Amino acid sequence: MDDRFEQGRHFLKSNWHEVKETPSDQSKGFPMPLQEAPPETDDSVVVLPKVEDPCAAGQGTSGTPSAVLLAMLKTRQSRRNFEVASLSLSQLSYLLWACEGVRENRGKYSFRTVPSGDARHPLDLYVFARRIEGLKPGLYRYLPIEHSLVLERDGDDSPALDEALMKQQRNSSCVFMWAAVPYRSEWRYGKAADKLVALDAGHSCQNLYLACEALGLGTCAVGAYDQKKLDAYLGLDGEDMFALYVAPVGKPNTAAGELN
Repeated sequence: MDDRFEQGRHFLKSNWHEVKETPSDQSKGFPMPLQEAPPETDDSVVVLPKVEDPCAAGQGTSGTPSAVLLAMLKTRQSRRNFEVASLSLSQLSYLLWACEGVRENRGKYSFRTVPSGDARHPLDLYVFARRIEGLKPGLYRYLPIEHSLVLERDGDDSPALDEALMKQQRNSSCVFMWAAVPYRSEWRYGKAADKLVALDAGHSCQNLYLACEALGLGTCAVGAYDQKKLDAYLGLDGEDMFALYVAPVGKPNTAAGELN
């Protein structure tokens, strides 16, 4: 690994062992910070109109894109509890395209469903297909240019993945895993690239949330995992490519309570 980028790449990894090594202010009993900075007494505050369905406001119909998006944003939440159920291959295709799908390929770069600094897209998207109709269980890598899946390893090795995820796989039908390929952005932005890599992961995962809402599915973003074990599970070297973000996907168990 190029020494210039070592610190930035370390920042992107799941360094949860450091939480145990360095006590947090919460563990020391310090007060929780406020959700927002309150305005000063002499500040001018503008109260915005209530966000409503455009149909109710007389600005459109319930089927308009704005109304559909509003409904999905209102119901979006992290869903950790899933039924033991299968997803269709068409549903998986929809979710993958929502995360990293190509709208226009320009050869050396592409415009996708998510923004990326200078269209570098420094992420590879893997999916562990556990229960997908018409797809044998295994680890796959998404090829956004071709909108295809390449089989990296077949077989249901859920126990190994669940160990790497620190028991957060649960009953999910599949697990989305983003791997950082930082040099795609470092080539253009140097040491500033790590911030953009992290932002790109957030863009992609939020699209997954909204796509799941559209299909009546659920997901939950996971940032706490065993870095070395998940890198090994994905077959990554942990330096030029490493695990960055995870999201199990499945049919929500509506009987279980959830947190946003």
